[in-house]
Amino acid sequence: MTTLQTSIDGLVPPDAPARDGRRYEVVDGRLLITGAQPPAHHAAVIALMVQLKHACPPDLLVSVGSLAFRPTPHTTLRPDLLVCARHYTATQPPALVVEVLSPSTRTTDVVLKRSLYETHQVPSYWLLDPTTQELTILALTPTGYTCQAVLQAEETFHTTTPFPVDLCPATLTR
Repeated sequence: MTTLQTSIDGLVPPDAPARDGRRYEVVDGRLLITGAQPPAHHAAVIALMVQLKHACPPDLLVSVGSLAFRPTPHTTLRPDLLVCARHYTATQPPALVVEVLSPSTRTTDVVLKRSLYETHQVPSYWLLDPTTQELTILALTPTGYTCQAVLQAEETFHTTTPFPVDLCPATLTR
């Protein structure tokens, strides 16, 4: 039987290899395991990371998969990409969370994680679909997430949150 550890150090089954290509998350004490993602997913994550890092001010940090968000002792989320304060503590909401959609994560990212990020006050949540070249930009308001833009293919959008950057799904998903 595998025991799980839910300490501040993260959640990994003790017998799991250090880098097995899967993502381990916990939601209300339940383990979510996401399998290895297709190349288009990784390419989109890296393209967005590069664009955000070029625009990122020095007081913020762009992280790909290495930092978790732990809003409660029983919930640990590991988004594809997050932007946070340089001196980030995992229990504080990051400024931006991005999930790149794939067939195996679509429902979790669009429904479950959206609800969790909204509940735990993440100010900006973006969903990037490399298959359809679509980027959805959500902003937290007092009543929940509001859609700021849904960009398709060559459309561009200038956002100022968490910092000024121009976005175009086609350039992120080629």
